[in-house]
Amino acid sequence: MTTSRFKRFVVRSLAALVCAAPAHAQTLTERGFLDGTVFLFPQQTLTDRTRVVGDFLARDEVFLKPAPWVQFAGAVDVRANTHDQVEDDWRIDLGDRTTRRPRLSLRRAAATLRAKAVTLDVGKQFIRWGKTDIVTPTDRFAPRDFVNVIDNEFLAVTGVRGTVAAGDDTIEAVWVPRFTPSRLPLLNQRWTPIPVPALPDPQLPDGAQSGLRWSHVGAGFEYALAFFDGFNHLPNIERAGLAYPQMRMYGGDVAMPTTWCTVKAESAYFTSSSPTTDEYVMYVVQLERQTGEWLIVGGFAGEIVTDRRALLTFAPDRGLTKSFVGRASYTIDVNRSLAIETAVRATGDGEYAKFEYSRAYGQHVRATLSAVAIAGHSDDFLGQYHQNSHATLTLRYSF
Repeated sequence: MTTSRFKRFVVRSLAALVCAAPAHAQTLTERGFLDGTVFLFPQQTLTDRTRVVGDFLARDEVFLKPAPWVQFAGAVDVRANTHDQVEDDWRIDLGDRTTRRPRLSLRRAAATLRAKAVTLDVGKQFIRWGKTDIVTPTDRFAPRDFVNVIDNEFLAVTGVRGTVAAGDDTIEAVWVPRFTPSRLPLLNQRWTPIPVPALPDPQLPDGAQSGLRWSHVGAGFEYALAFFDGFNHLPNIERAGLAYPQMRMYGGDVAMPTTWCTVKAESAYFTSSSPTTDEYVMYVVQLERQTGEWLIVGGFAGEIVTDRRALLTFAPDRGLTKSFVGRASYTIDVNRSLAIETAVRATGDGEYAKFEYSRAYGQHVRATLSAVAIAGHSDDFLGQYHQNSHATLTLRYSF
């Protein structure tokens, strides 16, 4: 199926479901926001002399529930940017496969059908696996927008997800017919730290991706096993350009509450038929504690390479391994909150810390001030961005 035919199939299928639903007892809800952000970078880099960047995002989400057994969800994004990070065209983007962020994009378009213990999600949706924070090894259906490597967000994938709950057990099956890559840093901007010649357009994989996850909730603990067969949404950087290799993942996660904290662990083994792709194990062990208005998470993310084959990759998930990672959030009152996130290499070659203070003004307006500090050696994944420490101010109007 070609890309254009697939787009038409998705849109027509969702429209047909909406039109076929009974008109009585419909519930329609809407929410959204207008978001303006200013980025301030104290330093210039070899690839970027711009130190002030303005960004605008408008998002509108609609939920329609025409019957108890069905719900439709859709969301649209409109973007603008002062630093050429957004496309100029006003076409509507359905696939999130462009180098720059689209001006107008369909963020989400999915139908959720429920029948007793069975749930079916069809369309463009967010699929998240795993239990750990900051680094989540089994989360393979979750590409991200890395135009700003530190301040990234998830991209939706288009496919089908079925969930069956039976007592304490849940089985989740996923089929994604169309590959969605993570959006990479722009070559001529600061999140590509050294000058890179123009690369040919990548050849995105055509095959489908699938996955299966079984989870169990027991007395005082829960665990899950997961399998993924598809492609890495993060590329190998090869002489011929970017390549998104075939990948299989075998993994699992566990969470066990104790009197003092909740212990979480997650691990995954990655193998590939590509001769230029590493095979490796990623793992995370973390402790999580809620005390008063504090939520504190801390742990260690590790990696063991069993077969080193790749010459060069762009892999932020692996780049945060062999690190102590942590996050803490504090609710000051109903209007104010504070959050801190950090990752520190065990070798001391790279580290970053993010501090965020947020305050609401009334029911609709929120201001968020954040500061990101990055340090380290240029040959370390984190350290290579040591000239990208920055501060941001975001004003959001929610409706």
